[in-house]
Amino acid sequence: MTLTLSPLHIDCDFDSGNILISDASDPSHTRLAIRPDSCSDHFQWFHFKASGLTPGQVHTFVLENAGQSSYNEAWTGYQAVASYDQQQWFRVPTQFDGKALSFALKAEQPQAWFAYFEPYPRARHNQLIERATRVPGVELLATGRSVEGRDIPLLRAGDGAPGKRKLWIIAQQHPGEHMAEWFMEGVIDRLEHNDPSMAALLQQADLYLIANMNPDGAVRGHLRTNAAGQDLNRAWQSASTDKSPEVLFAQLQMKQHGVDMFLDVHGDEEIPHVFTAGCEGNPGYTPRLADLEKTFRDSLCKRTVDFQQVHGYPRSAPGQANLTLGANSVGQAYECLSLTLEMPFKDHDGAPNPQTGWNGLRSKALASAVLDVLGQMVATLR
Repeated sequence: MTLTLSPLHIDCDFDSGNILISDASDPSHTRLAIRPDSCSDHFQWFHFKASGLTPGQVHTFVLENAGQSSYNEAWTGYQAVASYDQQQWFRVPTQFDGKALSFALKAEQPQAWFAYFEPYPRARHNQLIERATRVPGVELLATGRSVEGRDIPLLRAGDGAPGKRKLWIIAQQHPGEHMAEWFMEGVIDRLEHNDPSMAALLQQADLYLIANMNPDGAVRGHLRTNAAGQDLNRAWQSASTDKSPEVLFAQLQMKQHGVDMFLDVHGDEEIPHVFTAGCEGNPGYTPRLADLEKTFRDSLCKRTVDFQQVHGYPRSAPGQANLTLGANSVGQAYECLSLTLEMPFKDHDGAPNPQTGWNGLRSKALASAVLDVLGQMVATLR
């Protein structure tokens, strides 16, 4: 008996959606493409919904332009994520032949969502900010605006008393790196629980938090740029009101309140590990900053098996740092510990649960470990 599959409907007209349909006439083998950022040639992030799946049957989706994506070597060893309810996400079998990325799902329900990584929805962002402002000692300190006018909330945890350390954490400058805002949710969770170690940190420091630096790009389903086509993490020496108001807002607030530590949270497409990039190439790099970086990394290794120091970016030569990058620019301007924290889109090699891989929950757990390390180091940050 020949089974006739139901027609499929592919949709990406929602928050962070991104896909182009090449041919959906065969429900068992749908040909698709990733849409580039609206004002840029960058593309890698995808997120779409497939309706009309036939339960019990295998449906295959082929991203035919994956080989031309911004980081085409990242697809090797990668597995796409899927969900039936947009709450629980899981990895699905995925292959890359050098040109196209293919992944398959034996359907259990008539509809499913697929994405490059577990998305962090804008609605959840709004709920996160609201939840944070209900935590005693946390306030909405200021609100910036994106190119398209979306809010960029700056939260402060702490009372702003004179003499306290000013610790900044920002996330999702690159909008496709959704693990970054999952990390920020982990920070808010710790503030909400107000355990003794967190209370001790806040006695000595204020936390300045921007959970999503690039809301326009995130909503549009971009990989790397904002609505004006600007890579925000390349705009810290040339921020402007028309092209990169998101960065300009952060810089003005830093100038007003001060910075004793800066952590810029990202995701890396190619390297299947958690790691940090430091400021060793900055002209103002000193032995004190080198010691702080070493202490941070060594301490985080002790706090979580997910952090390591073997794999990462090549170290910049002395004086050769790219100062357009957020961490380098802030580190140079404020002579402070300034790091870029990277998490994987793939999985952490040797992960304890390869079926789940790196995900939002693990990103949140990493945030908790980072806060513990900052609590240990806070007295030495200035």
